[in-house]
Amino acid sequence: MDFSIRAANVEDCKDIARMIRELAEYEKVADHARVTQRDLEQDGFSKNPFFHGIIAEVPEQHRTKEGHTKIGYALYFYSYSSWMGRAIYMEDLYVMPEFRGKGIGKALMSKVAQLGLAAGCHQLNFTVLDWNKSSLDFYLSQGCFDITDKMGYHCMRCEGEALEHLAQP
Repeated sequence: MDFSIRAANVEDCKDIARMIRELAEYEKVADHARVTQRDLEQDGFSKNPFFHGIIAEVPEQHRTKEGHTKIGYALYFYSYSSWMGRAIYMEDLYVMPEFRGKGIGKALMSKVAQLGLAAGCHQLNFTVLDWNKSSLDFYLSQGCFDITDKMGYHCMRCEGEALEHLAQP
C-alpha cells in the first residue's frame, strides 16, 4: 500500500475532526467527542500549540469510497516526567478500518517516537482501552509495556463540575 506520513497543517483539521469522531465511535464513546474543527485549528496551529499532529495520506487512486485521502492520524504533545525528564504523549493513533494491517499505524507511531527522540524525550506514553486486544497486542509487540500491570499506576481524570470545584481555593 502506497502512503505517506507528514506533519499536519491547519487545512487538515476538517479531516482530523472527522477521524476523531470515527475513533470515538470505534471506542464506543461517541458522545464524549466534543472537539470541533475550529477547536483543532485554534489549539493546534496557534503561536503556542497545545498539540501537534501527523497525517497518513494515500494517493488519489487509493482514496476511500467517500473520497478521503487522509486516512490516519496521530496527535501528540510534549510532557515531562519528574523521574525521567522529557517525554512525549501520544493522545490519539487512528487508521481508518479499511487501511488497517498495512503498516500505516506502525508508521504513524514510529514517526511520533522519532519526533520524541529528536526532542530529547526518554519515554512515549499513551493509553489504550482494556478491551482493544488487537491494539494491546500490537503495542506489546513493539516493546511497550502496560504501566498499570507493571507499576500499578492508573490514569486519572478530573473534569466538568469536579474540575470547577477542585479549582476553588
